[in-house]
Amino acid sequence: MKKLLLLIIPFFLLMGCEPVPDAEERSPITQRAIDRVIEKLLDEHGPELEERIERGVTQTATLWRSGDGDEADFENFCLNQFIASEEERTEVFERLEHYFEHLYGYMNRIVLELNRTIHEDRGPIHPIDQMFGAYSPMAHLQDDLYNNKIAFVIALNFPHYSLEEKNELGADWDEQQWGYARLGDYFTARIPPVLLQQANQTSSEARLYISEYNIFAGQLLNEDMEKPFPEGMKLLAHWNIRDEIRSNYGQPGGQEKKEMLYNVMLRIINQDIPKQVINSDEFEWNPFTNELYQDGVLIDAEPEGGRRYGHLLNIFNSLSSMDPYYPHLDNYIQRRFDNSMEIPQEEVEALFREYAASPLLREVAEIISERLGRELRPYDLWYDGFKGRGEISEEELDRITKRRYPDADALNRDLPRMLRQLGFSHQMAEFIAEKIDVDAARGSGHAWRASMREMPSHLRTRIGADGMDYKGYNIAIHEFGHNVEQTISVHMVDNYFINGIPNTAFTEALAFMFQKRDLELLGIEQDDPMQEVFEILDVFWDNYEMMGVSLVDMKVWKWLYDNPNASETDLKNATIEIAKSVWNDYYADVFGEEDNPLLSIYSHMIQSPLYLSNYPYGRLIMFQLEDYIEEDEFADEVLRIFSIGQLTPKHWMQEAVGQQISNKPMFDAVEAALADFR
Repeated sequence: MKKLLLLIIPFFLLMGCEPVPDAEERSPITQRAIDRVIEKLLDEHGPELEERIERGVTQTATLWRSGDGDEADFENFCLNQFIASEEERTEVFERLEHYFEHLYGYMNRIVLELNRTIHEDRGPIHPIDQMFGAYSPMAHLQDDLYNNKIAFVIALNFPHYSLEEKNELGADWDEQQWGYARLGDYFTARIPPVLLQQANQTSSEARLYISEYNIFAGQLLNEDMEKPFPEGMKLLAHWNIRDEIRSNYGQPGGQEKKEMLYNVMLRIINQDIPKQVINSDEFEWNPFTNELYQDGVLIDAEPEGGRRYGHLLNIFNSLSSMDPYYPHLDNYIQRRFDNSMEIPQEEVEALFREYAASPLLREVAEIISERLGRELRPYDLWYDGFKGRGEISEEELDRITKRRYPDADALNRDLPRMLRQLGFSHQMAEFIAEKIDVDAARGSGHAWRASMREMPSHLRTRIGADGMDYKGYNIAIHEFGHNVEQTISVHMVDNYFINGIPNTAFTEALAFMFQKRDLELLGIEQDDPMQEVFEILDVFWDNYEMMGVSLVDMKVWKWLYDNPNASETDLKNATIEIAKSVWNDYYADVFGEEDNPLLSIYSHMIQSPLYLSNYPYGRLIMFQLEDYIEEDEFADEVLRIFSIGQLTPKHWMQEAVGQQISNKPMFDAVEAALADFR
């Protein structure tokens, strides 16, 4: 359910500060040479350009290497390539827009095509498919652009601004000035291509591992050797297992099914799950006792061991190998938050801890317990009873979605109708829908952003042989929200370099806004007078879970940096202990159970390093957007807000809704909702 960033992985890794890893890789340019060049340029062009000259020359010097030339070459380059005229700089900027849109756009298309068999449901994966999926055509691109001096022209004339500077100065920038600043983010480090290629390969291997981690629920046994789930039901961990737990609230036999799937999750976390049952329907398995059967005969089970954590360890090793190239952001945690998210990790963690400790959550937990008529169990993190589906069961929803969407083409054809129903004009609905292609996904689903206006984005979700079930549909509507954001923020921004949103939490916000309207888009009316109250409590409770898994994700990465020589067994044990500690801090008092590792089940931890924080942040942003937007203005406001472009989160939120991201708006709404509920 995340926005896929395969093409942009190397791009995120490039965004940082100037590298000085080894003596032979240090800049040969002395401060004396830098000062001399600055002085000559000031003499030629005047003191009014002093700030831009000093910033551009200094940044170019930090990126210069011996292979690029000596100090005389550096001086000649700066004197010849500095663009003093604003008219000429605008002309160059516009040409760079064209070149980079097509360069990254076609690179994106290449990566998409190389990964189609890996990500789409196109039959068995051959080793050659995985080899192409692990290949990064972008690995050598930044090196080439330094070697041919394009990167230096950009660093000299469109220099980099730090996050602090963007936040301080950005309020007075127009769209073109923001474009200049974002172009300046392109070249701030020089990562060896071999490291970029290794990172892509380890990431590809982890994604494939996760996309094939299916549990055949129809083969699960209870203590009476019965199979509670339908034959052939296949659930991808963790997404479909979690969603199946959600779907069983209020259903006959639902309690037993939830307990069974909860135990499946614990087996995955502890890695004592029999490897024979992963992506196979040839065995029967009792997740309570961990007994394995084949054709009714008890057989020996071979535990998975630590493979899950081995993939995470490989990703850590590949990303941390780049640390020496970022002396001022010298670990991936800092780069992920300060650079990619543009919100410091400490600020994110403090916000999440404040949320998870809220007394309001304890009040909501009491309401859930009363509604269930029992004490809470750990899997009630995924309580779904606040979602109003009327009298429609999950089975009936499955029948509706399978009939309406037998294949990907059927969903593709229905996208314009959905957009019109959400308030978009006929012309705009057709325009956006034409820019989206629907594919049947091998994994849980994702949205693949287009990096140029001529190419469509891709919506991927699971579609069974008998059509799309409700879980697949619900995910599809989430991904559709991503695609709508992707289309607006590529086609409707002022210039290419500010295309997109500040970080992935902002695209998650619109995805959640679409997802909550999934029943509306099926034509199912909800007239419960308490619906708004329930929606607030539902978002609030959902985010409680996501705050916890995000805290675990961050703490695991901190542990990895403290223990860089850890084995996969060490990492497994540490992850479980970290999950237990977060649980004990913020969940044990609510669920009446200590030392539970459930918060470490999310597959994102294994394949998408430090991505999870975008979900709870996205829900906070979603809540503030929903609170700001009137329902009859939904489409117009979505178009306005998501065409703001890639400003920093601070400036984007100010333009979008006039306030910054915080827990307070949600806390205030929950207090009011609880008063109405009582």
